[in-house]
Amino acid sequence: MKLYTSIGPNPRTVTLFIAEKGLQIPTVEVDLRGGENRREPFLKINPAGQLPALELNDGARITEIIAICEYLEELHPSPPLIGSTPQERAAARMWARRVDLKVCEPMANGFRYAEGLPLFQGRMRCLPEAAPGLKAIARDGLEWLEEQFQGPWIAGERYTLADILLFSFLEFGAVVGQPLDPSFEKLTAWFGRVKARPTISVPA
Repeated sequence: MKLYTSIGPNPRTVTLFIAEKGLQIPTVEVDLRGGENRREPFLKINPAGQLPALELNDGARITEIIAICEYLEELHPSPPLIGSTPQERAAARMWARRVDLKVCEPMANGFRYAEGLPLFQGRMRCLPEAAPGLKAIARDGLEWLEEQFQGPWIAGERYTLADILLFSFLEFGAVVGQPLDPSFEKLTAWFGRVKARPTISVPA
């Protein structure tokens, strides 16, 4: 296997998942800033032009961060980062989905349509007028998570893919004008717990 990767929260999520599993997977760096992901030969690897992409030994490719992490979990079930039982897996997937829809997607597009506009406007349809609203939606999602949070982790007692996903995007948001509001005390404490994990030292 090899992982095509680059900067950004999506590759970071998979990189942290791999590190938490204790796996060693060779990587190929793709120049996202230079648009290498939007032209051949990378488009043969992922026609959507997105990163990361996992290439298997038989040449098959898996893209989309959740699909990649699910595949790696099935190959290497220990330590379980999605779950060991149907109920555990359902809970982790539920919270990862909530995190993705309520925070990650609006946060990412809020960045693409504002601070990231010079980079993305020639690569995709951008709606600069939507950026403030998308950033507000991401903050609303974090407020909802703060209210729902039981701890110590997003899905409860287990550290899961949902934690890795949210951490990767909040880490990204902190450097692109969407920092975590410190008034969200539960999430701020949670962020500190995740950041203290040894696997987080993997370069972003």
